[in-house]
Amino acid sequence: MSKPQSPTPESDSAEPSYRDIPGTYVFDGARCQRGYVLNMFCMSLTQESNRDAFRSNPSDYLDQWDLTPDQRESIEKRQWLRMLELGGNVYYTFKLAAFDGMTFRHLAAGMTGVTIEEFAEMMTTGGRPIEGNRSRAAQRAPEGNESPSHG
Repeated sequence: MSKPQSPTPESDSAEPSYRDIPGTYVFDGARCQRGYVLNMFCMSLTQESNRDAFRSNPSDYLDQWDLTPDQRESIEKRQWLRMLELGGNVYYTFKLAAFDGMTFRHLAAGMTGVTIEEFAEMMTTGGRPIEGNRSRAAQRAPEGNESPSHG
């Protein structure tokens, strides 16, 4: 099997405003291109023969994929949020989490830095608070001016 190759990333000449939100990794066209091989690796785990190969020799199995060093490290260390930053799509990366016996709740809790119980409580009480989760520009804005323009 030849190594799958990532398409050439598109230009990021106009920086989208959503990139200003800390810890938010929108799966846009550029991130999709960067994460293509990472996502195809995760998708490969839907086949039993691939799961068996990965389980028996993770390093050899990962060698079959043209992952960046950072992507490979994020897989090996199960750095879930880092995978998203590097182009992973949460629905594809969940294939790896499921391979590890995790539920989506486990995955989401790990990405938010809380326990499974804390995550469940956070979701039943309205989600994550907005404090500290605004755009960097809004965090820098003086009081009363929390809607910076992104033009």
